Amino acid sequence: MNVAEITAKAKVLLEALPYIQDFRGCTFVVKYGGSFMDDPDPAVRRSVAYDIAFLAAVGINVVVVHGGGKAITQAMADSGLETQFINGLRVTTEAAVGVVKHTLDKVVNKGVCEAIVAAGGRPTGFPGDTVLVCQKLSRDDEGQPIDLGFVGEVTEVKAKLIKKAIAEGFIPVISPVALGHDGKPYNVNADLVAARVASVLRARRLVFMSDVPGLLSNPSDPETLISTLKVSQVDKLKKRGVIGKGMLPKVGSAVRALHEGVRRVHFVDGRLPHSILLEIFTDKGIGTEISHG
Repeated sequence: MNVAEITAKAKVLLEALPYIQDFRGCTFVVKYGGSFMDDPDPAVRRSVAYDIAFLAAVGINVVVVHGGGKAITQAMADSGLETQFINGLRVTTEAAVGVVKHTLDKVVNKGVCEAIVAAGGRPTGFPGDTVLVCQKLSRDDEGQPIDLGFVGEVTEVKAKLIKKAIAEGFIPVISPVALGHDGKPYNVNADLVAARVASVLRARRLVFMSDVPGLLSNPSDPETLISTLKVSQVDKLKKRGVIGKGMLPKVGSAVRALHEGVRRVHFVDGRLPHSILLEIFTDKGIGTEISHG
């Protein structure tokens, strides 16, 4: 390695230093989802796990909320259950909710925890219904009545249990399942869970990891990435169709979290190696950052 390469590496570390100093002791919530979770290349998942372990190692309190849509679809097919969606939301029958809970708690959550352990982190898995309470989802994003079966919206986050795990040096890893007021488990949207957890914990940062680079002014052109965005600009982008389809619930969750005390929300591409570190610890970042304004 020559002097130029050594100097370049030192510059990267020095660029990260003020961010590390500023964020030490703060809480970050990371929503781990997207098709990259199912990527056959283990290096993709390993990169995310190392980023999470790195955040914890530099003194950041990391809480992970994971998705698992593809794993659920496969598990339901293996159980002979048909997958049905209404307005992009999964219908979860009483027969299906047991499969959903088992897949998220015992398969996906376990896999995320094992990856973080391999990266040197200390995760602790939380079945979502031990820390999340919900009511049955009765209306869609546009306020229209909807019945998706055992699908809920979070009404309570048991923050004390999560904070206790953090205080003991663990990285809480939460599955998107909540306990209904009827005592039964409900499938809940992982993006909405991450936002609610971040709000209750007053997180400094909420990071949504998915399989897109961030918000694009032209959804078909990755070169049109919107690096920074103010909450006041969101409605305009919705009307233009820039924010639509799968990004609507994510952005809606982000705006709500910002109104409820979260300082910044980031959208990053989980397929890009070490995307969390590049977004959080460099001056330019590589995803989309949403803030107040």
